[in-house]
Amino acid sequence: MTNEYDAQVDQFVAQCHRASEHGLMLCSSGNMSWRVNSEHVLISASRSWLQDISRDQVALVNLADGKVLNDCRPSVESRFHLGVLREVPETNVVLHFQSPQATSLACRADDEPLNFFVIPEIPFYIGSIAELPYMQPGSEALADAVIESLRTHGAVMLRNHGQVTLGKDFNDVIQRALLVELACGILLNGGRAMSDQAASDLRAMALGEGYGPV
Repeated sequence: MTNEYDAQVDQFVAQCHRASEHGLMLCSSGNMSWRVNSEHVLISASRSWLQDISRDQVALVNLADGKVLNDCRPSVESRFHLGVLREVPETNVVLHFQSPQATSLACRADDEPLNFFVIPEIPFYIGSIAELPYMQPGSEALADAVIESLRTHGAVMLRNHGQVTLGKDFNDVIQRALLVELACGILLNGGRAMSDQAASDLRAMALGEGYGPV
């Protein structure tokens, strides 16, 4: 890693550790990216454990073309990380995680769509959550579907896989991930959604306060 990005790499490593402390991923299951400027992105290395990721497990990547600029192989999911950062306005951080209750719900037996609006924080801070069928991890098909979903949704549930969310900064993306996990735990325990009108009012309030982009 070049000295130019030393401070950013240290910050990124600390935030990866922080995300893992909340139980959002197990072993090497999660990955995170951060837009450090208009040209470059930091991405956690392939098969790295975010709970103890080190500086040499952080890839420096060109945002425009995905070229790796140091001797570190980025996450296999770097396709959708870079695509979301390129194409979804105001997004600076992308987090792919497999939290216990949300992933349990993603592996449920039925295919009925879920209503995640069980607490006010979901429509307000996240908005709608997309659900995608299972696709091969690291595949172009998965990347394209995640990018397209996150144009209009605040998070994505990947069938039999995990979750992806986005944010303007680290606090934003970690909060969204934790709220997804909370909502999924409520649903697993038989909780019911709020009314459509209540959810719509909350989302309108959030957009009125400039809480976007979706």
